[in-house]
Amino acid sequence: MNKEKSFFISTLIISIIFSSLTGAITGFLASNLSNTNTASLGWFNIHHNPKKLNKNSKNTTTIKTVKIVSQESAVVKAVEKVQPAVVSIIVSKDLPVIEKYYKQYNPFGDDFFKQFFGENISPFMFRTPQYRQKGTEKREIGGGTGFVITKDGYIVTNKHVVADKTADYTVLMNNGKKYTAKVLARDPVQDLAILKIKAKNLATVELGNSDTLKPGQTLIAIGNALGEFRNTVSTGVVSGLSRNITAFGPTIGSENLVNLIQTDASINPGNSGGPLLNIKGQVIGINVAIAKTGQNIGFAIPINSVKKIIESVKKYGRIIRPWLGVRYIQINKEIAKKNNLSVDYGAIVLRGNKPTDLAVIPGSPADKAGIVENDIILKVNGQKLDENHSLSREIAKYKPGDKIKLEILHRGKKKIINVKLEERKNL
Repeated sequence: MNKEKSFFISTLIISIIFSSLTGAITGFLASNLSNTNTASLGWFNIHHNPKKLNKNSKNTTTIKTVKIVSQESAVVKAVEKVQPAVVSIIVSKDLPVIEKYYKQYNPFGDDFFKQFFGENISPFMFRTPQYRQKGTEKREIGGGTGFVITKDGYIVTNKHVVADKTADYTVLMNNGKKYTAKVLARDPVQDLAILKIKAKNLATVELGNSDTLKPGQTLIAIGNALGEFRNTVSTGVVSGLSRNITAFGPTIGSENLVNLIQTDASINPGNSGGPLLNIKGQVIGINVAIAKTGQNIGFAIPINSVKKIIESVKKYGRIIRPWLGVRYIQINKEIAKKNNLSVDYGAIVLRGNKPTDLAVIPGSPADKAGIVENDIILKVNGQKLDENHSLSREIAKYKPGDKIKLEILHRGKKKIINVKLEERKNL
């Protein structure tokens, strides 16, 4: 009986000691785990500074911390950075004031009733409305968006926003100030225009690098939506790159636009000419068009394709572009198959819809080099022309006076020709 009692007491003591040790170990591990989790939610040292455990130990530990930044806060910062440099462009024009008045009218003629009722008396007089001009008044007829690129008032927008050469243009700043704007240049190739206002120390945008864009990348659009809601912000992603479209508008008719950025960020009428931003608040595109038959399909001109134009206007006061002098259609596999062409790339030289839209402009560099209608330009200085490398894009890389080599397909035979580019004139 004593042995059983002693065994029970010993077992109880061992159980208590084991439970105490287990609890202590568990508590220690839980405390360390809690500290580790807490640290993981905070900051990590991105400098990788090693710290020795003790003076005699060669072992080191590196604590990495990374700041967790939400996309929402990044978008807010980007908008705050750019918004002061985004402007509304007001288009106004002197229009006739039409006055309405009434004129008395006798459907039977005055002579018929004179013999019965006397002079100037008729029981059948009617009042008919008439209209006449009574002077003119300045009215707002349209609007768009732009953004300031220099502190002294150079502004970028779309050409179709300022296409009317008889209209007046006013720039409305984010702070409510208004300035009369002068159109310095309208690009004959892209839907781009440069304006200038007389001002100093303006907020400006930072131009980014559109060549590094990737599908899925976050984008931000800012603009004067519907010509009414200034600095409207919308977000989306890069939906596609190197898009080619034909845009239609009441001021410029139809225009072929190439190498565009496609985005699902909402772009509304009035957003035209506004900036398309990356998450850093850098301008990587100029909002230019929307697809009316689709939802959230917008397009922007890559900023890299206009940087030379901006510098040209700032330096020379006009747009200086190299000129080849042909009208063309970019060939792809579908066009090649449909027209039974021997190549599925290149630019085929064709005339336009109007009789005056010649395939090769007389006296142009292309004409002097012997290029004719139905020739296919395959390469420019060795660069193959395909859907990602259009003829206009490749020519834009050079300056007036530069000599280039074109590989063309002429009547089924390939040959190399030399062309000296000239400055493009507004035709």
